[in-house]
Amino acid sequence: MMRSWTFGKKIGAGFAVAVAFLLIIGLIALRGADSLLKNHHWVLHSHKVTSDISQVLWLLKDLESGQRGFVITGDDRFLTADEGSRANLPKTLANLRKLLSDSPEQLARLDRLQPLVELRVEQLGSLVQLRRTAGFEAAQREVASLKGLTTMEQIRSLLTEMQAEETHLLGLREASSQRSIDMVEGTTLGGTLLAFISMTALGIFLTRSLSSQIGLAVANLQSSSTELRAAANQQASASTEQATSMNELATTMQEILASSRHITENAQRVARIADDTSRAARSGDDAVAQAHASMEIIRRQVDLIVSHMLALGKKSQQIGGILDIIKELAEQTNILAINATIESAAAGESGKRFAAVADEIRKLADRVTGSTREIRPLIDEIRAAANTTVMATEEGSKTVDAGSRQFDELATAFAQIVDLVAATAEAAREIELGTKQQTTAIEQVNLAISDVAQAAKETEVSSSQTLQTSIQLTVVSRELAHIVQRASTT
Repeated sequence: MMRSWTFGKKIGAGFAVAVAFLLIIGLIALRGADSLLKNHHWVLHSHKVTSDISQVLWLLKDLESGQRGFVITGDDRFLTADEGSRANLPKTLANLRKLLSDSPEQLARLDRLQPLVELRVEQLGSLVQLRRTAGFEAAQREVASLKGLTTMEQIRSLLTEMQAEETHLLGLREASSQRSIDMVEGTTLGGTLLAFISMTALGIFLTRSLSSQIGLAVANLQSSSTELRAAANQQASASTEQATSMNELATTMQEILASSRHITENAQRVARIADDTSRAARSGDDAVAQAHASMEIIRRQVDLIVSHMLALGKKSQQIGGILDIIKELAEQTNILAINATIESAAAGESGKRFAAVADEIRKLADRVTGSTREIRPLIDEIRAAANTTVMATEEGSKTVDAGSRQFDELATAFAQIVDLVAATAEAAREIELGTKQQTTAIEQVNLAISDVAQAAKETEVSSSQTLQTSIQLTVVSRELAHIVQRASTT
């Protein structure tokens, strides 16, 4: 059946056998390593248990040492040094219980040990209290009663049993680890030797069975190498022509790419100029808006001036009316003063004083009349100036209104300019984006052409290599033919 197998099947079968041996050896080694790891874990576990057992005994001894020093000396510093041991003892027992959870026998011993430890700690505390209250001799008698010694011997006995059990388990686990090591070593050495012998026999068998197939393959290889040489010559000439065409096309695309980049730069400059123009137009629009606001303020001030001047005209008219009344009163007073003077003259000596008063009143009336005559032109001038100011401010108001309308038209024009510049900037950006996309596309096309040109060059080189390979195949096929002939004769 194996004679009908192909060369690949026979080689594959040989590798399959080798892989099977390696898998078997690997599985056995893996199983042994797993067992070894488990045993190692339990060995470490036993060491931890042994360490905690020793720790319990050491802590108790440390407590006894401190209590003994206090009983002898009465110095509290011995008790202070033992506080750490007193605090660590329950923690150590709790940790030991966790470690011994897999061993019922050890847990039973621990259940017997823990009350004894607590009793011993209580005895030491009672001894300290007795030393404090009754003195050294009472404490000495308590120590001589051997209660603490008996409890400590029981504790040591249980700890020794637990230590012996863990030592026994440690020996068993170390022996199991050694057996696992021996099994892995034996399996590895035996499997390797068996695999070597099997692979050697399989190699000899495959060498002999493949000689005939190689002979037929060599004959086919010789004919194929001749055909391959002819095809390689044709492919080399075609690849040379293709490489030349691709180089010319790549040069053309480089020129198009340069033009496209130039267009992109111009579009970017246009976009920047449009942005600058837009900013300037917006600044002008802002300035026009500010000027328009200023004109509005001026117009309101002019209107205020007009209203004030109109009020001033009205007040001046009122003052004129009041002056007319004052003038009329002064004239009447003057007439009354003249009449009083005439009447006082007729009165004789008693009317002289009255005549003097009447004369003074007449003089005062004359001065008032003169003052009203002087004030009247001033009021008329104020009224005329107010009217002139009103007319001037009205003209100014009209001018301000005209300027405001012109500023509105100017603001509208600036807004149109801003819109047009924004449209120009947007168009420039679209042109820039389009040219960038075009440049990217041209670069990709140029890259593709470069890849094709490189591929054409590589194809040309590959064709040359194929031609050389076909020549070498011819030589190798002849040498293989000689080797197969010698192998067949031997």
